[in-house]
Amino acid sequence: MDGSHRRAGTLLGTVGVALLVAGPVMLWRGRSGRKEIRTELAAQKITFPDHGLPADLTPYTGHQVETGPEAHAYAEFIKGNIAHATGGRTYAEISAELHAAGGDDDKLSQLRQTAFMGQSLRASLMSAYQAWHLTTLVTGMGAALTGLGAALVVTADALTPRSSNPT
Repeated sequence: MDGSHRRAGTLLGTVGVALLVAGPVMLWRGRSGRKEIRTELAAQKITFPDHGLPADLTPYTGHQVETGPEAHAYAEFIKGNIAHATGGRTYAEISAELHAAGGDDDKLSQLRQTAFMGQSLRASLMSAYQAWHLTTLVTGMGAALTGLGAALVVTADALTPRSSNPT
């Protein structure tokens, strides 16, 4: 075996070992991130109502929000409530109306506060949903890197010359 095969084997082995270290770390971080999201969502004690949900959310009736997909579903529930309360207007649109009215309209001020709180809650839940997806990505990447690392170590081993024992 020539020197280039040895160097290739050493390089593949080194990269393989690095990936075998990085992969499980990513798996651990992905799983711990997912656990943290669950813990934080559960601590908020957000529960879907027992009745009055839109048809697409009825499977969540009475269920506590503890996962990213559940956070997304509740964010959609809030979106519908905000639209109903504001006539489909956003916080920015209501603020513009309030400004145009001279800032002294109590009804518009209250509506703006409602829109602000609802949109803030929705944004927080959407952040949890996005973080949930990131933990999925990190976990998947960790698994892929672990597998790739193992394959590279095996390939490096196959490229390593074996000492021959004269008989």
